[in-house]
Amino acid sequence: MVRRTEVFERARNYAFLLLKFRLRSENELAQRLRLKKISEETIQEVISFLKEKKFIDDHVFAKAWLDSRLKRPLGLRRIKQELGQKGVDKKIIEQEAAKLKDYSESQTVLGLAKERLNRLKGVEPDCAKRRLYAFLLRRGFSPEIVTDVLNQLCR
Repeated sequence: MVRRTEVFERARNYAFLLLKFRLRSENELAQRLRLKKISEETIQEVISFLKEKKFIDDHVFAKAWLDSRLKRPLGLRRIKQELGQKGVDKKIIEQEAAKLKDYSESQTVLGLAKERLNRLKGVEPDCAKRRLYAFLLRRGFSPEIVTDVLNQLCR
């Protein structure tokens, strides 16, 4: 029979292996441990250990995820949705999003739209506008801002 400490050690080592590649949310880490058929009790022990030693923190994870995804550039709606899918609490997502400085969604949309319009030079204007609108929505930008920017560009 495998001793309890050995199971904890294996689970903890697996968690460290996952964290070596990138930061993860608590929920994401717990899900990966569940896939390895580790008991809920052991998972909670490992999560508690990692939180205590500050190896996982959903606030730090959310901030890092926001920063990396904004560089792509993606819209806040999409990034918040991704964080929600990763199991980060809505309050934490909103707190970290509120801390963003020097981020203007309309400026980002304007830059992307101008760049994309250059690629759509030979396309009929209405068709280009529809394609651009759909592209920007897929990137997670708010429909209001996208509409405003497109109206501004098409004048």
